[in-house]
Amino acid sequence: MLRKLAFGLAATAVMSSAQAQEVVLKVAHFLPPMSNMHAGFIVPWCDKIEAESKGRMKCQIYPAMQLGGTPPQLLSQVRDGVADIVWTISGYTPGRFPISEVFELPFVTTTHEATARAVWDFIDENAASEFEGLKRIANWVVGPYVIHLRDKELKTLEDFRGMKIRAPSRLGNRMLTVLGATPVGMPVPQIAESLSRGVIDAAIVPWEVVPATKTHELTKYHAEVSGGYSLTTATSIYAMNQKKYDSLPADLKKIIDDNSGRETSALAATAFRKGDEGGRAAASNRGNQINQIPPEEVERWKKAVQPVTDEWIADVTSKGYDGRKLYDRATELVKQYSKN
Repeated sequence: MLRKLAFGLAATAVMSSAQAQEVVLKVAHFLPPMSNMHAGFIVPWCDKIEAESKGRMKCQIYPAMQLGGTPPQLLSQVRDGVADIVWTISGYTPGRFPISEVFELPFVTTTHEATARAVWDFIDENAASEFEGLKRIANWVVGPYVIHLRDKELKTLEDFRGMKIRAPSRLGNRMLTVLGATPVGMPVPQIAESLSRGVIDAAIVPWEVVPATKTHELTKYHAEVSGGYSLTTATSIYAMNQKKYDSLPADLKKIIDDNSGRETSALAATAFRKGDEGGRAAASNRGNQINQIPPEEVERWKKAVQPVTDEWIADVTSKGYDGRKLYDRATELVKQYSKN
């Protein structure tokens, strides 16, 4: 009896010690700490899990690739345990997210929060296997991509010809090609130097990253499409190493779970929306010219880029999926949440 009691007490002590142990999560991403993603979502998210765990779970944030490597390596870093959590863009690793990249097709996405909810649900239904080895915390798209131009205006389809434009992803490359431009792939941190040296004539990025990358200081013109749909965008991943998550005690797992999912994705999107508003204001306050592409011209662009969507559907279908059904489901979810 005494032996059983001693064993029980020892087990309780071990469990109490494990529960009391502080967990420090290494969180890595590629933008500087003044970026809106860092200050507007990652820091508040980390503060929230620390508060809810009463200090037992904390973040050590490593912005601007402080753990080493390049932005395309972030997914490998979190899978390998170099980082416990990362924020990255799926387009930085072409081919690894062939289904969920549907949201990067031209003129698929609408507002930030509505699309975020659609992305989360779509991945849950159709693309969870793309995230094997990861605990998904949030999936969303960054804001609508805007064309930021060094010293030339862009108003019509013909203006794309001959331009070297930074592309955001594999599908972004293809879209720019059919529009008549020359796509130049690069991560966001390389944009400023490439603009200043004239390596590129323009860059496609959301307004949110403009201040952090000084894009508004290196460009004079900006082109936005009208009509409520984005020219293109990029799918975001905020994910945790699955083994690290599995190692947590049940109550800390629940805190991660409670701060994951559809509404967490929408919160991340809200941070991007606020960042977009600030980035646009920064360009406007500098005196840059922001052009709205009118609806009739946007229709010309839509027709020009239709082959990108057709090719994506055919490519996904060739891999054994129903490409048309997946595309239709993605657009249906976007419309559903855009009405709410």
